[in-house]
Amino acid sequence: MKRLLIAIFALTVAAPALTRAQAPPPLAGLWDAAVVVNGLEIPFRFEIAGAGASVSGSFFNGDEKVTSTGGKFENGALTLNFDHYATSVEATLRDGRLAGIYNRTTGYYPFYAKPFAPPAAFPNEVPKIDGLWQIGNVVSNKGEQAWHFIVRQSGAEVTAAILRVDGDTGALAGTFRNGKFIVSHFSGARPLLLELTPQQDGTLEIVRNRTERMVAVKAENAKLTGVPEPTDPSRHSSVKNPTEPFKFAFPDITGKLVSSTDERFRGKVVIVGIGGSWCPNCHDEAPFLSELSKKYKAKGLEIVELSFEEDAQKAKGYPRLLAFNKRYGVDYTVLLAGDQADVAEKVPQIHNLNSFPTTIFIGRDGLVRGVHAGFAGAASGAFHETAKEEITATVERLLAETRKTNEQ
Repeated sequence: MKRLLIAIFALTVAAPALTRAQAPPPLAGLWDAAVVVNGLEIPFRFEIAGAGASVSGSFFNGDEKVTSTGGKFENGALTLNFDHYATSVEATLRDGRLAGIYNRTTGYYPFYAKPFAPPAAFPNEVPKIDGLWQIGNVVSNKGEQAWHFIVRQSGAEVTAAILRVDGDTGALAGTFRNGKFIVSHFSGARPLLLELTPQQDGTLEIVRNRTERMVAVKAENAKLTGVPEPTDPSRHSSVKNPTEPFKFAFPDITGKLVSSTDERFRGKVVIVGIGGSWCPNCHDEAPFLSELSKKYKAKGLEIVELSFEEDAQKAKGYPRLLAFNKRYGVDYTVLLAGDQADVAEKVPQIHNLNSFPTTIFIGRDGLVRGVHAGFAGAASGAFHETAKEEITATVERLLAETRKTNEQ
């Protein structure tokens, strides 16, 4: 079935057959690519490097490159593996264009690409939409009433991100055309297309994936127009009983049981992360947790990730989680806590635990001292820096407290 789809899409996007022999263009370089999600085309920039058995491909999340963990190009067939996502690209090069599929654990997206072409001249008059906005008419299963919308603009070019309580959408990029900005994102996850149209009343109409209409107002005008504040991630989830020591007991990937009562955690400051290698915002957070571990472990910090993985990954020996840990230099403890749907049952001490990731801060006395929902990635700009500063400050404050023996 996959081979048939690759062939179909190759024929769909290919130019007419050449009448004379012609050397194919080099594969290495930038490509204008797209995936088709639920019938909607999501464009994005893609880069290919190398050749033959050492070819690699990269998505972009703003300035960040998301590069394949392996790949090859043989007899016109391109295969790129992204082990940390448990995904791959399978495409055929025909008449200078690529067509195929992006394989995911839950299905596939049709994929195609053509060599990058610089955009045509931009219009002279482009409305300014850069700055911080708030989207007020949101539909959220986490009880949110508003989201942040962050826009950076350089002439007709725009990058943007929606920031929710669980994290951001990744960096959407695009340009101004025919009275609106069209921006999109795909970095191996979080496919999204937004159409942004400035309105005469100063608001910004946002149409998500061509179906859902939202309205954003400038952040400084939000209160005057009745738009509520976005959810504070430090208040979204909370500990049910702050006098009860936080407990966990789960196996690591080798099957060894690790418990909160183990000697290595006694009298330590502990960060317990709730996440999973399937979670895009967990990919944003993992490098930061690795930094914290390296910087503060010798001073008494322990980090424990409770990873909620699908049964399909369990049956294969958790290859995506292993690749995730390798990619982000994870040297802290990672435990297998169950499936995503089990989180409330497996972590019963936390109220309203519905964001991946969620970070739980435990003092030297074993008590929960704070809970932070989600993680604002680099696409969130100042929110990303603020989140890192606040989490670091919390760790340093807890480390500085008088050491108490955890008798639990």
